Amino acid sequence: MPHRSCRLTALIAAFLLAGCASQPPSPKAQAPQPIPDGLRADVAVLETTDLHSNILSYDYYKQKADPTLGFERTVTLIRKARSQFTNSLLFDAGDTIQGSVLADYQAQVQKIDCGQELAIYKTMDAIGYDGGTIGNHEFNYGLPFLSQVTSTPMNVDGVGAQRCAGPHYPLVLANVNSVRDGKPIFKPWTIIERKFAAFTPDGSQLSVPMRIAIIGFAPPPIMQWDKQNLEGKVTVTGVVEAAQKYMPEIEAQHPDLVIAILHGGMNTAPYTSDMENGGWYLAGVPGIDVLLLGHEHTDFPGPRFANMQDVDDKRGFVRGVPAVMGGFFGKDLGVIRLALVRQQNHWAIDKSKTFSQVWPICPPMMVGGKPTISASNCVVADPQVQLVVGKVQQAAIDYVNTPIGQSTVRMSSYFADEGDMSALAPVNAAQIDYVRQELPSAHADLANVPIVASAAAFRTGFGGPDDYTDVMPGPLTLRSAADLYFYPNTLTAVKIDGAGLKAWLEKSAERFNRIDPNATGEQALINDKYAGFNFDQIQGGVTYTIDVSKPIGQRIEKLSFHGKSITPSQTFVVVTNNYRASGGGHFPGLDGNNVVLAAPDGTREILARWLQAHPTLGAKDLPAASWHFARLKTRGTVIFTAASDKQAVAQADGLHNIHPLRDNGDGTAVYAIDLSH
Repeated sequence: MPHRSCRLTALIAAFLLAGCASQPPSPKAQAPQPIPDGLRADVAVLETTDLHSNILSYDYYKQKADPTLGFERTVTLIRKARSQFTNSLLFDAGDTIQGSVLADYQAQVQKIDCGQELAIYKTMDAIGYDGGTIGNHEFNYGLPFLSQVTSTPMNVDGVGAQRCAGPHYPLVLANVNSVRDGKPIFKPWTIIERKFAAFTPDGSQLSVPMRIAIIGFAPPPIMQWDKQNLEGKVTVTGVVEAAQKYMPEIEAQHPDLVIAILHGGMNTAPYTSDMENGGWYLAGVPGIDVLLLGHEHTDFPGPRFANMQDVDDKRGFVRGVPAVMGGFFGKDLGVIRLALVRQQNHWAIDKSKTFSQVWPICPPMMVGGKPTISASNCVVADPQVQLVVGKVQQAAIDYVNTPIGQSTVRMSSYFADEGDMSALAPVNAAQIDYVRQELPSAHADLANVPIVASAAAFRTGFGGPDDYTDVMPGPLTLRSAADLYFYPNTLTAVKIDGAGLKAWLEKSAERFNRIDPNATGEQALINDKYAGFNFDQIQGGVTYTIDVSKPIGQRIEKLSFHGKSITPSQTFVVVTNNYRASGGGHFPGLDGNNVVLAAPDGTREILARWLQAHPTLGAKDLPAASWHFARLKTRGTVIFTAASDKQAVAQADGLHNIHPLRDNGDGTAVYAIDLSH
C-alpha cells in the first residue's frame, strides 16, 4: 500500500492517558492524535459477483429446488465470515439485477414502480452491503430501468431525474459517461467510513476509524452488447484510463485503503481501451490496494489462472495486489483476509499474512478420489431471505406457468454441441417467421432475399449438470419459452453475403478442438475456452458440415442453400439477436453496421407467441438439423462431457454415434463420439 498522510479524528484513550497526572485531562489534552504505529487489524473483504438475481435456491425451468446455487445460501457464508472475522466489508461486483425469471418478471412483466425496491437489492439490504459496482447485464433492461432501480438520476436522453427506491449501499462506476455532459452516470468513486477493531503489540484492543475508497468499472464492450440501449446516450472509457483519471482525486482525500471493484476478469494480452477483462492491467495502476473481480463466472484464486504472469493463483495476488473473484449465481463467496499493520502513520498490507479464498456454498466431497459436488453437502439457506422475497417469487412462478400450448417433441440442449438442434429449431423457426412478416415494410428491396436464422444453445452445462435446456413433450408454458431462450435479447436481422455467412460459421466452429485422426489417446472435442453461447447454428435451408480435423477458419464444408452451393457474393438476411449483431462474440463482419431490422420485441417473447400460434407443436413444424460433423476416422477416442444418463436423448434425436464411457459421479459423464459415422 502506498504511503498516505492520514487525517484521523478518533481518540484512543489508552494512549492519551498514558503518563498523565491523576487530575482530569484538560480539553487540550483530548485533541485528536495520530494512530500509533505498531497496531494490527485483520479485515475480511467479502465479495459476491454475478448473482444474476438468483436469490433463492430454485431452478425456474425444472420447477424444483436447487441447493447448489442461490444468494440465500451465500448469506449463510456471509454470516459465518462476519462471526469469524472481527472486521469485515461486503461488496458486490455487478451483474446483479438480471439473469433469472424473477428478474425478468420485475423488469418486463409486472414492472415495479418508483416506490418499490427491486427484490435482489431488498435482499442485499437485509444482510447489509458496503458498496458495489455495475456489470454489463445491468444495462440489458435499458437506462431508464437502471436509473429507477438504483435510485440514480442520470443526465441521459430518455431518463428522468426522479429518485426512486434503490439499494441502501453506494454504487460506483467510473468508466461509463453521459454523452450530454461527459460526466459519469454513477458516482465514479466514494469513500466509506468504518470503525474497526485493532490490536496493540501487547494484545490490547482499540477501536479505530478507517476510510475506505471504492471505485467501480464495467466491461467496455457494453457499447457493443447493449448498443440499442446505450448508443448515443453514453460513452465508455477503458478501465485503466478511468482509474488513472480518478486516482489523483481519491488520493487527495487520503483514504486508508483503495478497493477497485471491476466487473471483469483477467487477460494478459496487450492492453486496449475496449478490453473486456482488464483486471490484470488494473492491478498495475498505482494506488489500488485491493481488487475485486467478476464477469468470467469462475473463481480466483483458482487453477484457471495458474500460468498467468505475476499472478499467484494459490494465495490470490495479481501483480502484488490481493484480489478475489467469487464465482457466480450465489454459488460462492469471495473472501480476502487482509492483514493490516500501522507503519509510519499509515496502514500497510502485510502481504505475508494476507491471502484470498473462495468459499463455496457446496464444498466438494471426495468420491472415488475426485472432488464432487453433492447437494447433501451444501450449506443451509438463510431463512430471512425467503421472508423478504417469498411473495414476489411465487408471483413470478405463477406467471411463467401460464399455458401456451402443447408439444409432441422433446427439445433439449444436452447434445447441442454434437448436432442435436431440437432446442434451437423452435427459436430459429420463430425468428424466421417474425422477419418474414416484418422485413418487407422496412426493406422492400430485400423482399426476395433468403432469410435464415442463427441461434446458440445458451445452457450447455457450464453451470453444472442441471444447466441444460430440457422441454419435455406435453404442456408448454411461458417457462418453456424462457428455458428455450435464456437471455432477454431483442431480435435483430443483418444483411450479409455468402462469404460472410461462411465466416460466421467458421467463427462458431471454434467451439471445437482440432482433432488429430492419428492420435491414439483420448481427445476432447469441446474447446472449453470458447463459450457455448457463441456456438451459433444456422437453419432455414442452409446445410453444412464441420471438419474438426481442419485448422480454425477452414472447417466449414459443403455449405449449401436448398441443396445448391452458396457463392461468396450471394445475399442473405440472417436473423440473430442484438448482442451478436452489434459485435458480441467478435464475429467477423458483425459490428452493428449491417443491421436491416432491429425489432422492439424480445426474442423470448417472439418465441412464446410463435409457440402459441402452433398449439400442438410437432416435428413437422420445426426445421430439420442443418449440420453434422464431416466423417473422420480416428485411432483414439474423441470424448466430451455432458449430463449423465442421457444417451437415450441422443439416440432419440438421431445421434447414434454417441456412447457413454464413464460416469463422473457428480451428475456428469464422459461420452465418446464416433466421428466416422
